[in-house]
Amino acid sequence: MPKKILVTGGAGYIGSHVLKALHEAGFEPLVFDNLSSGHREAVLYGRLVEGDLADKAHLEALFEAERPLAVLHFAAFIVVPESVSHPLRYYENNLSGTVNLLQVASRSGVRAFIFSSSAAVYGNPQEVPIPEEHPISPINPYGASKAMVEQILADCHRAYGLPFVSLRYFNAAGADPLARIGEAHDPETHLIPLLLQTALGKREKFFLYGTDYPTPDGTCIRDFIHVEDLATIHVLALEHLLSGGKSLVLNCGYGRGYSVKEVLEEAERVCKRPIPYEVRERRPGDPPVLVAKAEKMKSYFAFEPRFADLSAIIETAWQWEKNRRF
Repeated sequence: MPKKILVTGGAGYIGSHVLKALHEAGFEPLVFDNLSSGHREAVLYGRLVEGDLADKAHLEALFEAERPLAVLHFAAFIVVPESVSHPLRYYENNLSGTVNLLQVASRSGVRAFIFSSSAAVYGNPQEVPIPEEHPISPINPYGASKAMVEQILADCHRAYGLPFVSLRYFNAAGADPLARIGEAHDPETHLIPLLLQTALGKREKFFLYGTDYPTPDGTCIRDFIHVEDLATIHVLALEHLLSGGKSLVLNCGYGRGYSVKEVLEEAERVCKRPIPYEVRERRPGDPPVLVAKAEKMKSYFAFEPRFADLSAIIETAWQWEKNRRF
């Protein structure tokens, strides 16, 4: 019997890598995406159904026809500054769309729901590394929308028995080692692709925001996790729930932080060329350090990363950036 998995937002960066991991684990991915920010070319595995979570009738027809075993939910707006400028747009999309999806999914009897959450739910951390028990205190509408969905999932679990795993990403990075898929945001806002695009001459310079943070070199420190390892974690979470495991909220990071300057210097080594940059003032809302406490995830899934080395992360991203297909 086919193990059909509905993947919302599967044409996006993380979702498309998860499709590959699902396929390799013996699942049959079914992609639901409106292609507002995703790419048709990124769907290497599974069938793509174009649609929007705002269209509840379409969702109901899809669930009736396909009867997915589980849902992996990636579809959301993700640009933090945009969420500050247009909060209602973010709440409408990230919350209302998810509520529509959960209403249909819970009635259809899906056995698992995996949610793409974010370390943004923590806001400015009170302790580092950040444990899952850290207070939830988002400082922007994007983070708030993720925290609200986590609350909705907990309520649905209590009311309807819907099993879920909420995965709080730190900084996803890297690309498919065969350079078939990778980061392709428009506009691009993430550190590593911005550095690599500057190295290729696609950008005149890289802007480094803030060198006066209370860190060893004055720049922000972040926990980067390779997108391939992140995809593996999604499959492990799915298998955990399908085998009767309990609902969970887990951090997704390696528990090791790198500063912006360290990433820049490593990118220069990988690319074998200097990367011009300009220092600018801090951006509001950038915490000095965001590093995951990742022991809980490792204990549940016996997870061993394949790409924990920063050089390997940047190398796969570099091969993708040089040979981008879309």
